[in-house]
Amino acid sequence: MARAVKESTVAELTERFQNSSGAVLTEYRGLTVAQVKELRQALGQDASFSVVKNTLTKIAAKDAGIMADFGDLLAGPSAIAFVGGDVVQAAKGLRDFSKANPLLVIKGGVLDGKMLTPDEITKLADLESRDVLLAKLAGAMKATMSGAAATFAALPSQMARLMAALEEKKSAEGGTGPAAAGDEPAEAAPAEDAG
Repeated sequence: MARAVKESTVAELTERFQNSSGAVLTEYRGLTVAQVKELRQALGQDASFSVVKNTLTKIAAKDAGIMADFGDLLAGPSAIAFVGGDVVQAAKGLRDFSKANPLLVIKGGVLDGKMLTPDEITKLADLESRDVLLAKLAGAMKATMSGAAATFAALPSQMARLMAALEEKKSAEGGTGPAAAGDEPAEAAPAEDAG
């Protein structure tokens, strides 16, 4: 490979590392071209799966500021799934494909500059997709807002009922007070002479 081609490849890989939400490193030894095509489809539209040269990828990872541990994983025939969108969806695609095709080995990955082990990628795949989580959050917020709205709407009617109850109690006390209950009226004070 000519030096200019190597430099452009490193630059492209560096840019992909920097612009991706995450990257998952795999070993694809033994997969057919048809299986790789199937894997690319399983990853979804927001991810790409590229066969890479280990030495150039090590340089690109270093240039992108990715932890040195990533370079340690680059051994054997390597391919990287660069994820531009929902990392969970891509992780699910890789996990499910590797279950059906054991020749695909997930070696590790990077998410927001943090190294991920194969087990962490599997746990990530067990999460619900970003869209589902956002929908659940929106539903919870809507339920909370509906509850608050119902509470605020009920306040005036509760206040009116409370006022009516107080009026009833006041009138009941006024009508059934000690004088109305048959008690003797209090004696009138003696009248003063006018003259």
